[in-house]
Amino acid sequence: MDPVTHGLVGATSAQLFSDKDTFRTASFIGFIAALAPDLDVFLGSASNPLLTLELHRQFTHSFIFIPFGALIVSLILWLFVKKRISFKHTYLFSLLGYSTAGLMDYITSYGVYLFWPFLDERFALNIVSVFDPLLSIGLLIAASIALYKKKKSFSYGLAGWLFLYLCFAGIQKARVEHIATDVLLAENDSNSELIIKPTIGNQILWSVRFVDDGEICSSGIRAGLFSTPIIYEGECAVFVDWNSTYKPFNGTVMYKDIERFSELSDGLLVRHPNHPNVLGDARYSMLPTTTSPLWGITIDTAKTDQHVTFDSFRDASPEIRTKFLDMILGRMD
Repeated sequence: MDPVTHGLVGATSAQLFSDKDTFRTASFIGFIAALAPDLDVFLGSASNPLLTLELHRQFTHSFIFIPFGALIVSLILWLFVKKRISFKHTYLFSLLGYSTAGLMDYITSYGVYLFWPFLDERFALNIVSVFDPLLSIGLLIAASIALYKKKKSFSYGLAGWLFLYLCFAGIQKARVEHIATDVLLAENDSNSELIIKPTIGNQILWSVRFVDDGEICSSGIRAGLFSTPIIYEGECAVFVDWNSTYKPFNGTVMYKDIERFSELSDGLLVRHPNHPNVLGDARYSMLPTTTSPLWGITIDTAKTDQHVTFDSFRDASPEIRTKFLDMILGRMD
């Protein structure tokens, strides 16, 4: 989830337990506390890039770490607010804000280690994009009015907007899943695994992939509110059997990194069509109809004793933007 939305939800959570005298201070504390868990992006290593991916949304977002994370935030922020409120209230507002971070990331598509260290598994609802302007704008308007008026009624309105939007997002995903099951799986194998995620910044166009028999196939589904759904069929890609391909390098740093990246990608690795030495995460691409991965690792068999490099392959060219917009607007080729 983007920082603005994180902060606004954290601020609102704190506002609901404040009074008029502490309203703005509580908002400030809740906002900062909600952002704090994402500081885990600085825990990585330049020489070991996959470490950043492994630690992001891990222990700092776990339910068990919330009281400790909130305490750290409280100790820092109390230096700035101790003339206004007690440490007890500082911790309360920090706890409320911090506790929203993992839950807000949970509704997105990448996943969160909510139950770390008991379960080493990411959980994700896949109902909201990591950046959704409609959701954020609604929150920003309500939060601005609440801060100006210092009235919790507007905070409740903000919470209501968030609840209604998440209900809408859940309904949209259910619609897309129904369409995909009835149409796409009927044309293919009904036993295929479906991967359904919203595309960036909207609730209309969804990425749908089905996995079966060693390959992944992509499609886009436009689930308009007042129009007939449109299916944009895409391409397929064969999964890389990296265990066999790189078996001669078993035990090397490179091989272990491939294994780590495979775990981070749910085992769904494909080769990048424009970079033969890149193994990418097949779940994400710029367009829902392609299998060209958004990110991946570069394999160099001449440097097996070094960590692999991690790169992003985002293509925001005018051609890609036009295709994406056409699908959102329901235009056909």
